[in-house]
Amino acid sequence: MRKIRKNYSKPRKLWDKVRIEEEKRLMKKYGLRRKREIWRAEALLRSFRQRARNLAARKNEEEEKRLLNRLYRLGLLEKGANLNDVLSLTVEDILERRLQTMVLKKGLARTIKQARQYIVHGHIGVEGRRVKFPSFLVVREVEDKIDYYKFEPKQLMVKENE
Repeated sequence: MRKIRKNYSKPRKLWDKVRIEEEKRLMKKYGLRRKREIWRAEALLRSFRQRARNLAARKNEEEEKRLLNRLYRLGLLEKGANLNDVLSLTVEDILERRLQTMVLKKGLARTIKQARQYIVHGHIGVEGRRVKFPSFLVVREVEDKIDYYKFEPKQLMVKENE
């Protein structure tokens, strides 16, 4: 059994008015339930940027290619991007790649909150598989394969009276 770790960190200044207003705006725009979802995206972005800074200092071409390929697969960067592009990423770039946002953009839901509800209730599938997590980061390969989940009930075994 794997040890579950916290994958975000709280802000240092909890009562910073500018930060609170920005988080409120993001929560409304992306239909988030908790600020923790923003903090998770910030932590992910922080790790990408930290890796990019370290690679720029060490000039390791192979690891740099790996990072850029991963970010391309996630849909955060375009082909031919460099480390400076990684450093210019924002939290909104990551929030745009969430399944909840993609469902709205594809027109499967009318509002961002309805998109979240469809996902949580199991009405959305990716590559024919049900995904119940609105925070699922959609990779480029499966971006076109987001659709309503087609439920196929299993045949019930009915005992016949003998």
